[in-house]
Amino acid sequence: MKILVVAATAMEIAPFIAQQNNVEVLITGVGAPACMYKLTQHLLTQQYNMVIQAGIAGTFKNSIALGDTVLVKNDVFADLGIYERDQFFTLFEKGFIAADEQPYKNGWLHNHYNIDVNLPWVNAITVNTVSDQITQTNLFLKKFDADIETMEGAAFHYVCLQQQIPFLQLRSISNYVGERVKTNWKIKESITSLNHHLQQIITQLQSTPL
Repeated sequence: MKILVVAATAMEIAPFIAQQNNVEVLITGVGAPACMYKLTQHLLTQQYNMVIQAGIAGTFKNSIALGDTVLVKNDVFADLGIYERDQFFTLFEKGFIAADEQPYKNGWLHNHYNIDVNLPWVNAITVNTVSDQITQTNLFLKKFDADIETMEGAAFHYVCLQQQIPFLQLRSISNYVGERVKTNWKIKESITSLNHHLQQIITQLQSTPL
């Protein structure tokens, strides 16, 4: 079982790196463009049985507590579209991309891989600009009704689906979307939870190969 762990920053998986696992790590940098370029470049030269993206995220839902860890089933580039007449339209709605055009499934980047772990599966959106503007939060909530928000998740799903590599997106919740007062965030707790579950999943995968 050859596994690659991907993260936007080394800080998010520092405890995992410190354990000196027999698992390769790729730090892509923050944002979708950096993730897509570096991950694609890496996967063109190396082969893996599983790729795991691990990082912290914001949540839209009060039902998800800060520090909780989740797995992402569906993701999408939320701000990739057209804004006109005070309305936002996706490229699918405007007919530029078919909803089931590879690698999309009904307009989402869907992960069909399942793993038996005690973590909830959620839907996510990926944005290029994280904002504290309530108008943006409400816009995306109304359009996608997603559970969490990141800046790299959809890029990760897109590349892995195109390369036909099994993948998991693992996220721990550090803050509520729109809350930019960092003293209210639970970064330390979310990183601890993230790395705990990351190690558990890798141990399980290594003991029960695909």
